[in-house]
Amino acid sequence: MEIIAIANQKGGVGKTTTAVNLAAALHYIAHKKVLLIDLDAQGNATTGVGVDKNALTYTAADVLIDDVSLAKAITPSSSGIDVVGANRDLAGIDMALAEVEDAPFLLKNAIKKATTKGKMDYDFVVIDCAPSLSILTVNAFCATKGVIIPMQCEYYALEGVVDLIDTIKKLSELNPDLYVRGVVRTLFDGRNTLAQDVSDELEKHFGNLMYQTIIPRNVRLAEAPSFGQSIFGYEKSSKGARAYHQLMNEVLNRIDEPSQSQAQISTAFAW
Repeated sequence: MEIIAIANQKGGVGKTTTAVNLAAALHYIAHKKVLLIDLDAQGNATTGVGVDKNALTYTAADVLIDDVSLAKAITPSSSGIDVVGANRDLAGIDMALAEVEDAPFLLKNAIKKATTKGKMDYDFVVIDCAPSLSILTVNAFCATKGVIIPMQCEYYALEGVVDLIDTIKKLSELNPDLYVRGVVRTLFDGRNTLAQDVSDELEKHFGNLMYQTIIPRNVRLAEAPSFGQSIFGYEKSSKGARAYHQLMNEVLNRIDEPSQSQAQISTAFAW
């Protein structure tokens, strides 16, 4: 079972869009059994696959705070993807877990317990992280081996990714297997000179950490969540759908490749 975290502490970079549509591509196109875990109190990934976040019996908060079985928190969605949903119950979880000794490992332990007991059988688990470096993001990083970082091609996004990589390197003490699967450019407008310049810089400095797929700024991608659908359910012939299909292919192709070492990551971000 491959566990993939989608993370960037900067908001508005297409993180949830990437989590939902990568999960959907794996389900619709690669015919994989996929679980989407929403670790953002806004619950956008939950509603993005057609689940009412306010009608959930159990959420990710119940799993992390009240030790509810992960299997009990799984809700089927109309998109064909199972989801462990989130809503405002996740807000303030940092304070709730402040004195919990094994707080960084709660999600990892919940997944392990459900898998060991035969309650969970998925090919992929995709985790949508909150736009912060909170205990929720740390839980995702301790549960996964590989992180995918979506980012816009703009200056402030560059600074944010450097901070995120520093966090990933520091967390290698908690999870020695943690590495960056890749960085994906999102919300890309090729007519924008700055976007193109930043993209060139990324190619230059990140090297093989970069996915070659570029996710365009696309109206259909923006519209799909309001209908509770992934791009493949909403408009599978759109540019956005083709881009996430391509990204899925890259993700699958990299699974059998060796993990990026911490040395490679450090070199890529030395600038």
